[in-house]
Amino acid sequence: MSAGMTDYEKIDFSPIVEIAGDEVVTHSTVRDVRLASGKVLALITLDNGRDHTRPNTLGPATLTELGETLAGVKARAAAGEIQAVGITGKQYILAAGADLSDITKLNSKDQARLIAQLGHKVIGSLSDLGVPSFAFVNGLALGGGLEIALNSTYRTVDASAAAIALPEVFLGLIPGWGGAYLLPNLIGIENALEVVISNPLKQNRVLKPQQAFDLGIMDAIFPASNYLENSLAWADGVLNGKVKVERKNEPGKIERLTKWPIAIKVARGMLESKIGTVPRSPYLALELLDKARSGTKAEGFAREDEALTELVAGDQFAASMYAFDLVQKRAKRPVGAPDKTLAKKVTKVGIIGAGLMASQFALLFVRKLQVPVLITDLDQARVDKGVAYIHEEIGKLEQKGRLDADAANKLRALVTGTTDKSLYADCDFVIEAVFEEVGVKQQVFGEIEQIIAEDAILATNTSSLSVEEIGAKLAHPERLVGFHFFNPVAVMPLIEIVKTPQTSEAALSTAFVVAKGLGKNAVLTADAPGFVVNRLLAKVMGEAARAVYEGTPVAEVEKAFGPLGLPMGPFQLIDLVGWKVAAHVQDTMVRHFPDRFYANENFHALAELDQVVEKDKGGRVTGWTKAAEKVLKGNVGSSPASAETILTRVQDGLAQEIKLMLDEKVVPEVEDIDLCLILGAGWPFIDGGASPYLDREGASERVFGATFHNPPIRGIGG
Repeated sequence: MSAGMTDYEKIDFSPIVEIAGDEVVTHSTVRDVRLASGKVLALITLDNGRDHTRPNTLGPATLTELGETLAGVKARAAAGEIQAVGITGKQYILAAGADLSDITKLNSKDQARLIAQLGHKVIGSLSDLGVPSFAFVNGLALGGGLEIALNSTYRTVDASAAAIALPEVFLGLIPGWGGAYLLPNLIGIENALEVVISNPLKQNRVLKPQQAFDLGIMDAIFPASNYLENSLAWADGVLNGKVKVERKNEPGKIERLTKWPIAIKVARGMLESKIGTVPRSPYLALELLDKARSGTKAEGFAREDEALTELVAGDQFAASMYAFDLVQKRAKRPVGAPDKTLAKKVTKVGIIGAGLMASQFALLFVRKLQVPVLITDLDQARVDKGVAYIHEEIGKLEQKGRLDADAANKLRALVTGTTDKSLYADCDFVIEAVFEEVGVKQQVFGEIEQIIAEDAILATNTSSLSVEEIGAKLAHPERLVGFHFFNPVAVMPLIEIVKTPQTSEAALSTAFVVAKGLGKNAVLTADAPGFVVNRLLAKVMGEAARAVYEGTPVAEVEKAFGPLGLPMGPFQLIDLVGWKVAAHVQDTMVRHFPDRFYANENFHALAELDQVVEKDKGGRVTGWTKAAEKVLKGNVGSSPASAETILTRVQDGLAQEIKLMLDEKVVPEVEDIDLCLILGAGWPFIDGGASPYLDREGASERVFGATFHNPPIRGIGG
């Protein structure tokens, strides 16, 4: 049968209904609502019977029941019993999309195709009921939840709805139940590119209801109070012709002929510069959006069926589901975290230092914990500069409307700065942000320990130094814990919590509770050089440096790392974290493991320069600055490495290091290493972190003759 002629009614969906035996079914109940005009609207409510912490999801059994419900209202519409159909959700939630636990149970490409086709059959029927259909988006609408709305004739949204999005590309999929065809034809190609591709790739950004309305995804927006009553009255107006629905962003002929292909071309170029060409889902989504400018809806749905089948059956989706599970479950229940009842209550925080990092800490602590925060430094000028920065940042949040005036003033009042260290006396949790040198950190902690209470906790933000060594001169080393943030502090979701042989359960428990209070995910690591993320990034950066000093042009080195799928190349990453920091981390790793980590003294000369690399508009590193070229002159070899050699070296180096970290018990399990890399280094979901990728690429077998996962995490293939 040719594309565009799929007869969903003739397909046997029983194979996927059978594998969904333990699905939490979202039921679809119907009640008739008589509108003011006398017309009758059959209102379907989706509800899985759980509280709002368990959103409605759309698995095979749910879709089958919804299909039967829709068939029933279609028959009633044909009989003249009803004049419209509405669909809404339980309180706060329409639906959070497909039941992903069911998708991971599929065992063949044919079953994967059935998932796509069942969604199209059921949700697609909302536009074919014989009467207008209205989606009343009363809360969370993600993926298939939003596609329920898109397949309806009209849509309203509750102004307080938590989030509206098509996040599929983030998970290695595409909007496969109508979204890729319907959305660009509703709101235009540029807006659709933002919702379908850009937002998912920006840490899964979502739309607020007002944004969804402004884009034209929603036809009307109403406040939470009386939302359903207002929506029903509006629907009555539409049915009576009293309310005219205008679709201001619906694409016309000129957009389809001219703007559409240009927008696709620009988006492809942006994707290639930002994420390389390894991820499949953004490019398949791009192709679907491109083809949506012409042809029939049936053809669009058939294309979605095939694209979704390819992705669901592939390695990248399997890895994404592994990563998704880590972030959704493991990150929320940190392995090794002591009982939270052991934690000391934190009523005041002390921060040693008033530089940029210390000021970022202070801003985060005061915003999230809303307790007094004290910063100190060697002289009042530095302290004043730090406090001024914090006040300025609070002011910016106020201007953006993220804080009201009272809240902003309260936060400013909670931050104090001084050179008088005696004010640390009533701090419960003190963290240092001073120069990355053991002696300096020992000295400041030595001073503070004499001032603070016996049960106060000390935390070091060291990126690679030994926490035990930092605490070696303390009278109470058991109170010290590693508390390693990642830059930028406000954005990066990971904190590595480092336990020394002396660290008490109370100190450790306090660190985990504080991390959670800051809105961060914490992973427990042993006190090993570089902990997890920096140890592995040092391997990546070291191999990049090795290739350059052999004579490989910097742009070619960056390109060679593309298949890793990292958000940026190694030199772009070094430029972001800072060349001095990178050189320091590299030194630490070389000092401990000289046989495994690459060192070159010229790297330090580069680290002293303000400008090291040239970059293009997309942020990609294209070469060295003149100052850097002078440093490198005469120090670069004439035996450039091939892209294949560079990639194999970094793969094997990572596999070796991860295996050693597990043998050394730096973390409990390989899942913790992958979680750290996903949250702390932006390692892509489509790799699943590093270990599934290294298994698939054969690096694990090459290095230690086995795999990290048995069986390796792979798609279902053919």
